[in-house]
Amino acid sequence: FSTEWDVNAGQFGILPEIWGTLYSSFLALLLGGFFGITIAIFLTQDFLPYKVELVLKNIIELLAAIPSVVYGLWGIYVLIPLIRPLAEFLHGTFSWIPFFSTSLSGPGMFPAALVLSIMILPTVAAISQDALRAIPHKTKEAAYGMGTTRWEAILRVMLPTASGGIFGALVLGFGRALGETMALAMLVGNSNQISLSLFAPANTLAALLALNFPEAGETEVSVLMYAACTLLMITLLVN
Repeated sequence: FSTEWDVNAGQFGILPEIWGTLYSSFLALLLGGFFGITIAIFLTQDFLPYKVELVLKNIIELLAAIPSVVYGLWGIYVLIPLIRPLAEFLHGTFSWIPFFSTSLSGPGMFPAALVLSIMILPTVAAISQDALRAIPHKTKEAAYGMGTTRWEAILRVMLPTASGGIFGALVLGFGRALGETMALAMLVGNSNQISLSLFAPANTLAALLALNFPEAGETEVSVLMYAACTLLMITLLVN
């Protein structure tokens, strides 16, 4: 639980990696969970024409088929240059807020969390759709019969009724985010530090394993196996 990682000195602290794993996954869950549930509502509550709904559903599901290394390359060459002006504005204006205390010079926590949220979006959206479709149609009809508007029926009746399935979708999405490797290794910055800043570089347990195993010595291999067991315990606790 120390913060120093120095192979030559024989110091191996993985607290920054534990922090980065949980922080990036939680940020991704906030973004991916919100948009995943929103998409599920629009695809199940008759907001869209059937053909548009079918096309959108297939596009969302196809996101799960894209390799994580492709997401990483897209994040490096498209996403980071795209959000850098916003990051510089937020840092220059609100640098006194811990979340914006550093500027985005390259890879960092925010682009990593954004890409991660896109990667868990199909899981959250698909399971949330199943949960909403499993509600008997008479439940919504009864809500309308009591005088609710469409959004009152959705927010006060449909979502609470499907809350068990939606919670399961969020937990599975969170577990998916915890174990993601290549996209995070390419985008998070691989810096052994603990920071609340969204734009500071960080590291995760999965990225630590992927980047250090190929050149690890005997001692470092045992340390990395311990880090792998730590990641396994975190994912088991979540699931």
